[in-house]
Amino acid sequence: MRITILTIFPNYFSGPFTSSILKRAAESKTVEFEVVNIRDYATDKHKTTDDRPYGGGPGMVMKVEPIAAALKAVDAEAGRPGELVVLTAAQGSAFTQQVAVEWSSLKRLTIICGHYEGVDERVAEHLVDAQIRIGDYVLTGGEPAAAVISDAVVRLLPGVLGNEVSLADESHNEPGYLAAPQYTRPEVYNDWSVPEVLTNGNAAEIEKWRAGNAKGK
Repeated sequence: MRITILTIFPNYFSGPFTSSILKRAAESKTVEFEVVNIRDYATDKHKTTDDRPYGGGPGMVMKVEPIAAALKAVDAEAGRPGELVVLTAAQGSAFTQQVAVEWSSLKRLTIICGHYEGVDERVAEHLVDAQIRIGDYVLTGGEPAAAVISDAVVRLLPGVLGNEVSLADESHNEPGYLAAPQYTRPEVYNDWSVPEVLTNGNAAEIEKWRAGNAKGK
């Protein structure tokens, strides 16, 4: 899988994409990360990627031209089978575990990081397949959202996790579902004990306990 990020802050991703599971996935060639600086495709000498909004109002709006040029340069286009171009936006659809599962089957995912007061609406109208948000709040930019989306999708790719059985009963596999609580050693800490049923070795009783303590299923 290839994940392409279009951003005006490419250094943001030097941490998330070079650490932990995402780093191992890249090293194993399961995923290829491509981080593109939108400023490289601005045409003026100041590399301007934003301007004042038509009609007035506070803040600045990201320009359509540099984004369109960056998409063309990396050969990313909305509407292609097996590929998806998305824009992070507060008004976008909610990113859920079900969306992550769906996107994990893509050949390529391209994420445009919004910023400032917003992005010229012509990007949403003509250059992307979808707009997406990771929560009902406003971020300073789309970079954190792009990192979250990448993490959630990449961990679902075959071979990325050491034990793929761990994906079978995760929280949010179904909307509203939360897996049962987990415990590990020591069995007793500060007089706080692990539930006895989890220590008796009875697989059927353990499974029954976990089913009874899961939520939303």
